Amino acid sequence: MRIVNWNVNSVRTRADRIVDFLVRHDVDVLAIQETKCTDEQFPWERFHEAGYEVAHEGRSQWNGVAIVSRVGLTDVEKQFPGQPGFDKDPDNPQVVESRAIGATCGGVRVWSLYAPNGREIADPHYDYKLRWLYNLGFHAENSLLGDPQQKTVYLGDFNIAPLDEDVWNIAFFDGKTHVTEAERVVFEGLIDAGLVEVTRPLTRERFTYWDYQGLRFQKGEGMRIDFQLATPALAKLAESAFVDIEERAGKGASDHAPVVVDYVEKPNFDEVR
Repeated sequence: MRIVNWNVNSVRTRADRIVDFLVRHDVDVLAIQETKCTDEQFPWERFHEAGYEVAHEGRSQWNGVAIVSRVGLTDVEKQFPGQPGFDKDPDNPQVVESRAIGATCGGVRVWSLYAPNGREIADPHYDYKLRWLYNLGFHAENSLLGDPQQKTVYLGDFNIAPLDEDVWNIAFFDGKTHVTEAERVVFEGLIDAGLVEVTRPLTRERFTYWDYQGLRFQKGEGMRIDFQLATPALAKLAESAFVDIEERAGKGASDHAPVVVDYVEKPNFDEVR
Protein backbone atom coordinates (compact mmCIF):
# COMPACT_ATOMS: atom_id res chain seq x y z
CA MET A 1 0.00 0.00 0.00
CA ARG A 2 1.36 3.42 -0.94
CA ILE A 3 0.54 5.97 1.77
CA VAL A 4 1.33 9.66 1.40
CA ASN A 5 1.14 12.69 3.67
CA TRP A 6 1.01 16.19 2.22
CA ASN A 7 0.27 19.62 3.64
CA VAL A 8 -1.34 21.07 0.52
CA ASN A 9 -1.89 24.63 1.84
CA SER A 10 -5.44 24.91 0.40
CA VAL A 11 -7.18 21.95 -1.21
CA ARG A 12 -9.49 24.15 -3.29
CA THR A 13 -6.55 25.98 -4.85
CA ARG A 14 -4.71 22.74 -5.66
CA ALA A 15 -7.46 20.12 -6.19
CA ASP A 16 -6.50 19.36 -9.80
CA ARG A 17 -2.84 19.27 -8.87
CA ILE A 18 -3.52 16.83 -6.01
CA VAL A 19 -5.57 14.49 -8.18
CA ASP A 20 -2.86 14.56 -10.87
CA PHE A 21 -0.36 13.61 -8.16
CA LEU A 22 -2.54 10.71 -6.99
CA VAL A 23 -2.73 9.31 -10.50
CA ARG A 24 0.91 9.96 -11.38
CA HIS A 25 2.24 8.20 -8.29
CA ASP A 26 -0.43 5.48 -8.09
CA VAL A 27 -1.34 6.48 -4.51
CA ASP A 28 -3.58 4.28 -2.36
CA VAL A 29 -4.07 6.62 0.60
CA LEU A 30 -3.33 10.33 0.93
CA ALA A 31 -3.45 12.14 4.27
CA ILE A 32 -3.97 15.85 3.62
CA GLN A 33 -3.26 18.73 5.99
CA GLU A 34 -4.24 22.40 5.86
CA THR A 35 -7.22 22.03 3.54
CA LYS A 36 -8.34 25.53 4.57
CA CYS A 37 -12.04 24.98 3.94
CA THR A 38 -15.26 23.78 5.50
CA ASP A 39 -16.81 20.40 4.71
CA GLU A 40 -19.29 22.15 2.41
CA GLN A 41 -16.48 23.84 0.46
CA PHE A 42 -14.37 20.72 -0.03
CA PRO A 43 -14.05 19.66 -3.73
CA TRP A 44 -15.50 16.18 -3.15
CA GLU A 45 -16.47 15.43 -6.74
CA ARG A 46 -12.98 15.98 -8.11
CA PHE A 47 -11.70 13.11 -5.95
CA HIS A 48 -14.74 10.89 -6.43
CA GLU A 49 -14.34 11.16 -10.19
CA ALA A 50 -10.77 9.86 -9.82
CA GLY A 51 -12.02 6.82 -7.86
CA TYR A 52 -11.22 7.94 -4.32
CA GLU A 53 -13.34 8.13 -1.18
CA VAL A 54 -12.80 11.11 1.09
CA ALA A 55 -13.22 11.93 4.78
CA HIS A 56 -12.73 15.59 5.71
CA GLU A 57 -12.76 17.63 8.90
CA GLY A 58 -12.93 21.38 8.33
CA ARG A 59 -14.92 24.17 9.92
CA SER A 60 -13.35 27.39 8.64
CA GLN A 61 -10.71 28.82 6.32
CA TRP A 62 -8.03 27.68 8.76
CA ASN A 63 -6.52 24.24 9.44
CA GLY A 64 -8.52 21.31 8.02
CA VAL A 65 -7.48 17.69 7.49
CA ALA A 66 -8.61 14.92 5.17
CA ILE A 67 -8.01 11.30 4.20
CA VAL A 68 -8.34 10.27 0.55
CA SER A 69 -8.46 6.52 -0.15
CA ARG A 70 -9.08 4.09 -2.98
CA VAL A 71 -8.76 1.00 -0.72
CA GLY A 72 -11.75 1.64 1.53
CA LEU A 73 -12.51 4.24 4.16
CA THR A 74 -14.42 3.28 7.32
CA ASP A 75 -14.70 4.06 11.03
CA VAL A 76 -14.01 7.77 10.66
CA GLU A 77 -13.07 9.76 13.78
CA LYS A 78 -12.86 13.54 13.54
CA GLN A 79 -10.56 14.03 16.51
CA PHE A 80 -8.35 11.74 18.53
CA PRO A 81 -9.42 10.86 22.09
CA GLY A 82 -8.19 13.54 24.47
CA GLN A 83 -7.45 16.07 21.74
CA PRO A 84 -7.21 19.47 23.47
CA GLY A 85 -8.80 22.68 22.24
CA PHE A 86 -7.55 26.24 22.05
CA ASP A 87 -8.60 29.80 22.68
CA LYS A 88 -6.06 32.55 23.37
CA ASP A 89 -8.15 33.57 26.38
CA PRO A 90 -7.93 30.73 28.94
CA ASP A 91 -11.25 31.83 30.43
CA ASN A 92 -13.09 31.13 27.18
CA PRO A 93 -14.20 27.68 26.00
CA GLN A 94 -11.26 25.86 24.42
CA VAL A 95 -12.36 24.91 20.91
CA VAL A 96 -11.17 21.63 19.40
CA GLU A 97 -9.79 22.60 16.01
CA SER A 98 -9.81 20.65 12.72
CA ARG A 99 -6.38 19.12 13.16
CA ALA A 100 -6.91 15.34 13.27
CA ILE A 101 -8.95 12.78 11.39
CA GLY A 102 -8.69 9.01 11.50
CA ALA A 103 -10.06 6.24 9.29
CA THR A 104 -9.39 2.61 8.43
CA CYS A 105 -8.14 2.14 4.88
CA GLY A 106 -7.37 -1.31 3.54
CA GLY A 107 -6.81 -2.70 7.01
CA VAL A 108 -4.56 0.16 8.15
CA ARG A 109 -5.66 2.79 10.65
CA VAL A 110 -4.63 6.18 9.25
CA TRP A 111 -4.46 9.41 11.25
CA SER A 112 -4.00 12.62 9.24
CA LEU A 113 -2.51 15.18 11.63
CA TYR A 114 -1.80 18.90 11.51
CA ALA A 115 -0.05 19.83 14.74
CA PRO A 116 -0.36 23.40 16.02
CA ASN A 117 2.38 25.74 14.84
CA GLY A 118 3.16 27.23 18.24
CA ARG A 119 3.71 30.71 16.78
CA GLU A 120 6.18 32.05 19.35
CA ILE A 121 7.66 30.56 22.51
CA ALA A 122 5.86 33.07 24.76
CA ASP A 123 2.54 32.65 22.93
CA PRO A 124 -0.29 30.56 24.48
CA HIS A 125 -0.33 28.67 21.18
CA TYR A 126 3.09 27.22 22.06
CA ASP A 127 1.74 25.64 25.26
CA TYR A 128 -1.26 24.41 23.27
CA LYS A 129 1.11 22.78 20.78
CA LEU A 130 2.92 20.92 23.56
CA ARG A 131 -0.35 19.73 25.15
CA TRP A 132 -1.70 18.65 21.76
CA LEU A 133 1.31 16.49 20.97
CA TYR A 134 1.59 15.14 24.50
CA ASN A 135 -2.06 14.03 24.38
CA LEU A 136 -1.50 12.50 20.95
CA GLY A 137 1.32 10.41 22.42
CA PHE A 138 -0.88 9.38 25.33
CA HIS A 139 -3.57 8.25 22.89
CA ALA A 140 -1.09 6.32 20.75
CA GLU A 141 0.42 4.58 23.77
CA ASN A 142 -2.96 3.56 25.18
CA SER A 143 -4.07 2.33 21.77
CA LEU A 144 -0.96 0.18 21.39
CA LEU A 145 -1.39 -1.25 24.88
CA GLY A 146 -4.88 -2.34 23.85
CA ASP A 147 -3.69 -3.92 20.61
CA PRO A 148 0.10 -4.28 20.17
CA GLN A 149 -0.33 -5.86 16.71
CA GLN A 150 -2.41 -3.06 15.22
CA LYS A 151 -1.33 -1.49 11.93
CA THR A 152 -1.67 2.25 12.45
CA VAL A 153 0.16 5.24 11.03
CA TYR A 154 0.14 8.78 12.44
CA LEU A 155 1.25 11.04 9.64
CA GLY A 156 1.28 14.65 8.58
CA ASP A 157 2.72 18.01 9.53
CA PHE A 158 4.10 17.80 13.06
CA ASN A 159 5.59 21.32 13.00
CA ILE A 160 8.73 20.10 14.78
CA ALA A 161 12.27 19.57 13.51
CA PRO A 162 13.45 16.83 15.90
CA LEU A 163 17.18 17.14 15.06
CA ASP A 164 19.48 20.08 14.32
CA GLU A 165 20.11 18.57 10.87
CA ASP A 166 16.37 18.92 10.15
CA VAL A 167 16.75 22.67 9.55
CA TRP A 168 18.95 24.49 7.07
CA ASN A 169 20.69 26.57 9.75
CA ILE A 170 20.11 25.85 13.44
CA ALA A 171 21.57 29.25 14.42
CA PHE A 172 18.80 30.96 12.43
CA PHE A 173 16.22 29.29 14.69
CA ASP A 174 17.72 30.44 17.97
CA GLY A 175 14.82 31.64 20.13
CA LYS A 176 12.22 30.35 17.67
CA THR A 177 9.69 27.51 17.77
CA HIS A 178 10.00 24.12 16.02
CA VAL A 179 13.46 23.35 17.45
CA THR A 180 13.06 23.96 21.20
CA GLU A 181 13.90 21.27 23.71
CA ALA A 182 10.30 21.06 24.94
CA GLU A 183 8.98 20.47 21.41
CA ARG A 184 11.60 17.83 20.75
CA VAL A 185 10.77 16.12 24.01
CA VAL A 186 7.08 15.75 23.10
CA PHE A 187 8.04 14.46 19.65
CA GLU A 188 10.36 11.93 21.26
CA GLY A 189 7.42 11.04 23.50
CA LEU A 190 5.65 9.71 20.41
CA ILE A 191 8.57 7.36 19.83
CA ASP A 192 8.59 6.40 23.51
CA ALA A 193 4.88 5.59 23.13
CA GLY A 194 5.90 2.80 20.77
CA LEU A 195 5.73 4.47 17.35
CA VAL A 196 8.47 4.14 14.74
CA GLU A 197 9.57 7.00 12.50
CA VAL A 198 9.70 5.23 9.14
CA THR A 199 10.40 8.18 6.84
CA ARG A 200 13.86 9.36 7.93
CA PRO A 201 15.76 6.07 7.44
CA LEU A 202 14.11 5.43 4.07
CA THR A 203 14.38 8.86 2.43
CA ARG A 204 17.51 10.46 1.03
CA GLU A 205 15.94 13.91 0.83
CA ARG A 206 16.78 16.19 3.75
CA PHE A 207 13.77 18.50 3.96
CA THR A 208 9.98 18.45 3.48
CA TYR A 209 9.12 22.17 3.83
CA TRP A 210 10.49 25.42 2.41
CA ASP A 211 9.03 28.82 3.31
CA TYR A 212 7.71 30.87 0.40
CA GLN A 213 9.56 33.93 1.69
CA GLY A 214 13.22 34.58 1.03
CA LEU A 215 13.47 32.14 -1.91
CA ARG A 216 14.03 29.37 0.64
CA PHE A 217 13.38 26.57 -1.83
CA GLN A 218 15.69 27.96 -4.47
CA LYS A 219 18.41 28.35 -1.83
CA GLY A 220 17.89 24.89 -0.36
CA GLU A 221 16.90 26.40 3.00
CA GLY A 222 14.25 24.00 4.25
CA MET A 223 13.03 22.01 7.22
CA ARG A 224 12.02 18.41 7.88
CA ILE A 225 8.73 18.68 9.78
CA ASP A 226 6.48 16.16 7.95
CA PHE A 227 6.63 12.53 9.10
CA GLN A 228 5.02 9.11 9.14
CA LEU A 229 5.09 7.43 12.56
CA ALA A 230 3.90 3.82 12.38
CA THR A 231 3.12 1.15 14.93
CA PRO A 232 5.72 -1.67 14.96
CA ALA A 233 3.47 -4.10 13.09
CA LEU A 234 3.14 -1.61 10.22
CA ALA A 235 6.64 -0.13 10.41
CA LYS A 236 8.21 -3.49 9.60
CA LEU A 237 6.34 -3.42 6.28
CA ALA A 238 7.83 -0.05 5.24
CA GLU A 239 9.99 -0.90 2.25
CA SER A 240 10.76 2.37 0.46
CA ALA A 241 10.05 6.09 0.71
CA PHE A 242 10.82 9.42 -0.90
CA VAL A 243 9.99 13.11 -0.64
CA ASP A 244 8.64 14.44 -3.93
CA ILE A 245 10.90 17.47 -4.32
CA GLU A 246 9.81 17.96 -7.92
CA GLU A 247 6.23 18.56 -6.77
CA ARG A 248 7.46 21.37 -4.50
CA ALA A 249 9.47 22.85 -7.38
CA GLY A 250 6.46 23.23 -9.67
CA LYS A 251 4.65 26.49 -10.34
CA GLY A 252 1.89 27.17 -7.80
CA ALA A 253 3.14 24.46 -5.43
CA SER A 254 2.40 24.10 -1.75
CA ASP A 255 5.25 25.07 0.56
CA HIS A 256 5.39 21.39 1.66
CA ALA A 257 6.43 18.41 -0.45
CA PRO A 258 4.53 15.10 -0.36
CA VAL A 259 6.10 12.31 1.71
CA VAL A 260 5.55 8.91 0.05
CA VAL A 261 5.98 5.54 1.80
CA ASP A 262 5.40 2.06 0.40
CA TYR A 263 4.24 -0.58 2.89
CA VAL A 264 4.56 -4.09 1.50
CA GLU A 265 3.23 -7.30 3.04
CA LYS A 266 6.00 -9.89 3.29
CA PRO A 267 5.20 -13.57 2.78
CA ASN A 268 5.03 -15.62 5.97
CA PHE A 269 7.29 -18.55 5.17
CA ASP A 270 6.41 -20.25 8.45
CA GLU A 271 2.79 -20.46 7.29
CA VAL A 272 3.91 -21.77 3.88
CA ARG A 273 5.88 -24.55 5.50
